Amino acid sequence: MLGLAHNVATKVASVVHTTQKTIAGELSLFAMSDKKILEEIYTTHVHADESFDDDSLFVIVENILKRATQNVDKIVQGTQVHVDNIEEKTPKASFSVPLCTLKGISCEMQCKPPGDEIAHNTTVAILNKLSKYSWEAKASLTLAAFAMEYGEFWLLAQLRESDHLAKSIAILKRVPVLLKPSELHKRRQSILELNNLIKATLQVIECIDQFNKYSTYDPKDVPDLSIALDHIPVVVYWVIITVVACATKITILTSDEDKEYDLAPYSQKIHYVLNKLTIQLREEAETYRRITKLFRTPTEIMEVFKGLIFTKDNVQPLIDGSTKQTVKIDILRRKNVLLFISSLDVSDDDISILKPIHEFTKRDNQYKIVWIPIVEQWTDDLRKKFDILKNKMPWFTVQYSGPIAGIKFIKEEWNFKGKPTVVVMNPQGKVEHSNALHMIRVWGAKAFPFTKTTEEELSHSHAGKWVGSVVEGTHPSVHTWIKEDKYIFFYGGKDNEWIQQFTKKAAALANDPIFKEAKIHLELVCVGKGSKGEDDHGGLGRFWTSVESLFFTKDHKQVDSVSQEIQKLLSYKNESGWAVLSKGSTVLVTGHGVSVLKVVEDFEKWKGHVKEKGLEFCFKAYYEKISQASRPCCRLDIPGSNGKVPELMKCPDCHRSMETFISYKCCHIDGPTAHH
Repeated sequence: MLGLAHNVATKVASVVHTTQKTIAGELSLFAMSDKKILEEIYTTHVHADESFDDDSLFVIVENILKRATQNVDKIVQGTQVHVDNIEEKTPKASFSVPLCTLKGISCEMQCKPPGDEIAHNTTVAILNKLSKYSWEAKASLTLAAFAMEYGEFWLLAQLRESDHLAKSIAILKRVPVLLKPSELHKRRQSILELNNLIKATLQVIECIDQFNKYSTYDPKDVPDLSIALDHIPVVVYWVIITVVACATKITILTSDEDKEYDLAPYSQKIHYVLNKLTIQLREEAETYRRITKLFRTPTEIMEVFKGLIFTKDNVQPLIDGSTKQTVKIDILRRKNVLLFISSLDVSDDDISILKPIHEFTKRDNQYKIVWIPIVEQWTDDLRKKFDILKNKMPWFTVQYSGPIAGIKFIKEEWNFKGKPTVVVMNPQGKVEHSNALHMIRVWGAKAFPFTKTTEEELSHSHAGKWVGSVVEGTHPSVHTWIKEDKYIFFYGGKDNEWIQQFTKKAAALANDPIFKEAKIHLELVCVGKGSKGEDDHGGLGRFWTSVESLFFTKDHKQVDSVSQEIQKLLSYKNESGWAVLSKGSTVLVTGHGVSVLKVVEDFEKWKGHVKEKGLEFCFKAYYEKISQASRPCCRLDIPGSNGKVPELMKCPDCHRSMETFISYKCCHIDGPTAHH
């Protein structure tokens, strides 16, 4: 529930006045326009703290209020109420409750006298306290503060007859005052109205959560969606002021005074909001269902493409990158289409990888590449960036001014999370591969026609000779050395001192007289370093991107020795040092820096067998001996934004099931290495 704040801020700013007015003496609270409410509350919003997990908080609030309101119905109505089975939801284990914030909100609401102006001022005070939270989080936090009090009150009502501690606390909370048979009978209707209003308020926040999930649709496809997104802050205002009114009502119900405080206007307003949101959500669900049906029924590719990208009445021509002219989408009819889907963070490497594919496939005119840029909120700067990128691409580009119709489908069905992906579709609109970019990175045009079957065949046929596909550009002579079947050390790591040590020791090994006598040629390639020893961030980024892509082309349900070697190399990505020894294109050893350096340093201990048994046998045997004696933890960081992540991974060293963690990373730079 974190994604709406930026969109809302952009759209709402145009209606905000520089001064804030109070409602005292001006308008009735319920006669205030949405524009007027926005003027009142928008200055309370600073920015959204996107690190706050309001989803977990709302799970807890749901658990409390669904049970509390059920207890109220049971106590007040007795056997007349239907007791629902409530599903127990679990917040994230890492969630930390902002208790002081909740207590601060609770203090604002407690023991306030009734009155619309007081309720409004209290709401604004709460919004000021929560200025750094998203609009959705403001609503959840306020309801959570209320839920602590309301849940505790009715829990004490349930336990006070059987627990002495609960009985004493209940007296302090004035629970017996409300639960006297005479008072309960007299105030029965007020209690039930309060309880129903709390249920409806909870449902409104559930709708806001759903809008966050659906908000990436094109507003033109769902006419009321744009209005709904603009008015999320207004909805949050009505949620908070309703909660404030409910807190005041509880104070009155548990007091000795016989005051009146009619919640009917709040109930009418919150139910109006709820009904409106429910209708809009139903329309959005229908949009998703329509797109899903398109992909389940064999349909001509052009029709599928139209349904995925455009709204019913908003079909736009494509931009032909080779001519810079617009063309009708009929050009895709009866073609195989490669959908190049990405955000605007597309590197030159990503584009250069696809250019040979474009040249290769345009020969017989049966394949078309179409770039679909995913932008959820366009700005002038993003449009400029789009134009720059578009001009670099010789294939077709989708042009539009808003989010595409099927963005939710793309994210959920094709696991799109921001990084470039290539979805391959045949002329009947069937998806042949949900992300062929990995095999294109590894095998280029050899991967034609880019289907899942082709990927499996290539993976099997190139099983033991994968190193050549990931070392492109690491050294000018690398492909010559591979063709000459030379021994090659590819190595690198995070620790420059380790790299210097290994370079020195490995060079001494390569120049040892034993190697010359045995006619063994060993070459060294330091990945991530240029010819003069300077850092080559671009080359390093491309190397690890290729390794990751190779990893994703493997079927991890059936693990073989090749998959394990690739997995092992990927697990060394963030280590101080690593090395791969190959003979030509065949990988002999993939090793952790500590173990490999030890093998090289101990050359004197195993060099005597090299002439007789060969370098391959001697190095592998000694490496196995060293690695068994000292085996560091194996950590495998799989970029989840690249597609589906295997549910279970076996350790490439000991074959035990690996523990699963989620990690986040930023390298504080732009370009190819930003993701590494």
